[in-house]
Amino acid sequence: MMMKKWQVLISALLMSCVFLSGCGSSDTQKSGSKEVEELKIAVSPYQDADTIQTKTEPLGKMIQEKMKEKGYNIKKVTINVGTSYNAVGEALSSGSADMGFISGATYVMYDNDVDVLLTALRQGIDKDTTDLSVWNNGTPEAFKKDLVKYYRSAIVVGPSAKGQALLAKVKRGEKPTWDELNDLTWGVMSPASASGYLYPSLWLKDNYGKKISDLSHVVQSDSYTTLTARLASGQVDVIVAYSHIRAHMAKNWQEKFDGTADIWSQTGVIGVTDKIYNDTVSVSKTSKVMQDENFRKALGESLIEIGKTDEGLKVLQTLGHKGYDWAQSSDYDGERKVQKELK
Repeated sequence: MMMKKWQVLISALLMSCVFLSGCGSSDTQKSGSKEVEELKIAVSPYQDADTIQTKTEPLGKMIQEKMKEKGYNIKKVTINVGTSYNAVGEALSSGSADMGFISGATYVMYDNDVDVLLTALRQGIDKDTTDLSVWNNGTPEAFKKDLVKYYRSAIVVGPSAKGQALLAKVKRGEKPTWDELNDLTWGVMSPASASGYLYPSLWLKDNYGKKISDLSHVVQSDSYTTLTARLASGQVDVIVAYSHIRAHMAKNWQEKFDGTADIWSQTGVIGVTDKIYNDTVSVSKTSKVMQDENFRKALGESLIEIGKTDEGLKVLQTLGHKGYDWAQSSDYDGERKVQKELK
């Protein structure tokens, strides 16, 4: 009888242990989620601050939800728009921002204190080469469904007599001389523009030992729309722009810019630059939050996953991004060369 009582007691104790151990594992699972008080995100001023601030507001909650799935409970996400590209670089450099949406140029400028995590994705086109015969083979460039991490800059001549004469020479496989290029009127963007100034300037230096600043006839435009309109009207003989400029402006060429024929028959490409990698998601080396490599990895995974959802893409289009892929520092060596060679 006593033995049976002991057996009942032991069974009860065992059941209690099982129950308690179950509760214990649940508590451990909950406490296993690492607490992060705040994630501070700085955004470059791609548009006006109010527009970015309003339209990116849902991103904070999306990041919190995704990071929670990966074991990080971020209590607060703060998103601030910088007053300038450099201001965001400075914030990341000092650690007052943990993560930033910044250009490749800004990343390279501050890479002593900033690590690149992701590269933004954009829609690509079906011509991706420096072979000019491909660009001038008579088939229009077309956008692809595939998303890409980089683009190029193209040197595009228009319908002016000088532009067409130089294009004919390039189509024969001949290289223009510096004097021929210098005789053209060039349409460019601001000296801070990658595709509208910096990379074409490097192209000139690599091929002729000269830069855009050495050209005799240069007209700066406030937008690529103005730039293309000037090419169509013959105000400039050649422009420098992102390589999908013709595909982007094809509809407007005749409808708004008064082109006398379609853009494909009136223009041609006489030069194409190396790859220009897209904007980055970069993280601060001095931020306490970013000292955790696993946190960085989880954050990168979260943003990649967000970029694959309709809700996420709606937010990211405010930044001109269509998603993200992993980046490496060497992707931006071209930008380093630009900054070194064009000082």
